[in-house]
Amino acid sequence: MAQEPGAEPLVRRGEETSGGSTELSDLATLKALAQPRRQRMLQHLTVHGPATSATLARALGLNTGATSYHLRELARYGFVEEVDRPAEAGGHGRERWWRAVPGDRRFPPRSRQSAEMRLVMDELNHHAYAADLELFEQMQVQAQRPLRTRGADGEVGEADPWVDAFPYSRGSIRLTLPELRAFFEEYIALLNRYKRPEADTPPGARTVLTRFLAFPAPDAAPDAAPENRQAPHDRPGSEPS
Repeated sequence: MAQEPGAEPLVRRGEETSGGSTELSDLATLKALAQPRRQRMLQHLTVHGPATSATLARALGLNTGATSYHLRELARYGFVEEVDRPAEAGGHGRERWWRAVPGDRRFPPRSRQSAEMRLVMDELNHHAYAADLELFEQMQVQAQRPLRTRGADGEVGEADPWVDAFPYSRGSIRLTLPELRAFFEEYIALLNRYKRPEADTPPGARTVLTRFLAFPAPDAAPDAAPENRQAPHDRPGSEPS
């Protein structure tokens, strides 16, 4: 999901823009999405694929009653949907399988959000950023494992080629607001170029999590004289760097 920079006029919930994106402008929909357990469930479905309420309960430390309820609520607002039981899955045929519904969903820009909607968006973003950081740290821990493993027969296995799969970039550019909008749309178009149905995904492919974050640099504080500014290590709660 995306926060579109300087988005164009508001669209109703479920209404698509000309570019195929949908703006989530309905407060009830945003409240349903911002629920922390639902965020965790959506993340699991996105990263690991379709699952049952029982699978989600075991993975997230919840009970099946809770996961079933939250799945129904997510489905009510179009974030998940039922799918056929995967052929490789065990269990019985009565289990209900769910998947995260893909789509280009966007939020209204902050200038058009009501005070209540801003509170909901702040809560949603707080949980989303924390979840992203947790996932990244999990992958870092996995990447610290030995590059090569030795089997019971003494043979050394091949190194995991995904250990280097951490492309990262930081930068700054000077843009107008229309240029920032265009930059964002080009990024979304690039993502869509690489999206394909599961049946067309080649062997060896993995789910790769992508995140885009851009924001204007804060203005300098002209009224703060250099000698009156606190150094980072002098600020309460900070330690020397």
